[in-house]
Amino acid sequence: MKTFSQRLILAVTAAIACAANAAAQIPATGPAILEIDTENYVEYENDANAELEPTKIGTNPNIVVPTSPPPPFGRIVGFADIVVVNGKAAKGLVFEWEVVFVASPTPNPGAAIADVPTLGTRLFTFQILQSDGTRVGTIMTMGMSQTGSVLGPPPGAPLAQTGQELAIVGGTGAFLGARGQQGQERTPTTVNPRVASMLEDPSRRRINGGGTVRFIFQLFPMSRPQIAITANGPAVTHSSDFSLVTPSNPAAAGKILSVFATGLGPTRPGVDAGQPFPSNSTAVVNSPVEVTVNGKTAQVLAAVGYPSSVDGYQVNFRVPPDTAKGTATIQLSAAWIASPAVSVAIQ
Repeated sequence: MKTFSQRLILAVTAAIACAANAAAQIPATGPAILEIDTENYVEYENDANAELEPTKIGTNPNIVVPTSPPPPFGRIVGFADIVVVNGKAAKGLVFEWEVVFVASPTPNPGAAIADVPTLGTRLFTFQILQSDGTRVGTIMTMGMSQTGSVLGPPPGAPLAQTGQELAIVGGTGAFLGARGQQGQERTPTTVNPRVASMLEDPSRRRINGGGTVRFIFQLFPMSRPQIAITANGPAVTHSSDFSLVTPSNPAAAGKILSVFATGLGPTRPGVDAGQPFPSNSTAVVNSPVEVTVNGKTAQVLAAVGYPSSVDGYQVNFRVPPDTAKGTATIQLSAAWIASPAVSVAIQ
């Protein structure tokens, strides 16, 4: 006869499998909002001097102001440092590639005629890292340059968005298969990118300085975190004996709980898609994982792939010591993408 703990683990495993099936069959119904703050944002233009002296591109250690705008069908290359994602410290690189052309309903000679004013087309790659340098994934976007700044954000954009309109065309790592749109959000600390000639040495970008820009993403992930649900409620257990947290067996402030979930993304070491996590080693979730209790951040002690499960994870966390008694709301996020909330009893 199986013990209570064994029966519970079987129930949790079944709940994980059901949640993974649901996540595979039912797409996310709402977007995640990511706000990425950057520093040292510089756009390097191929001005007249760079065009005339291509062998000197990237050699001048000083700040070099362009002598002229880029020529028609010229190019701009931009770099910025990612420093914060959704209010949390992060690292990474923003790479921008822009092909310059001028279009207008009333163009000057040499410019294109079009119903929509624009200055070109842009491609962005956001390579996002945790604050310790662990790679989380990339988000790629593309669209028209300046259109959003001139006409305002597109219909349906987040209310905080003040400019730009680029489509999210994909991603890697935690953002594999992501779709959505990307814009820019003006904040009290916003400084537009510094414009430099391509003659300037980009290795001195952080020394010479640049802009501080916040990008905002309305992102539809291919999958999102989801706390598993058993027949007796959310798969949240006491870590001491893995008994389910219920009204008759409530949690307590300051105690350690385990939550079982799906959709937390890649691990270290990784497993191939559709394959179970190893039972003889620990697969640590690669993305930043956060648990909140009643909206307050809890201490996450571990976030790992659940052994022998497919897309199943166990996250151990400590209930904040000042959590009030009663019903508490628990929410889980990975790569800054949140799960639906669940409720548990706190004594």
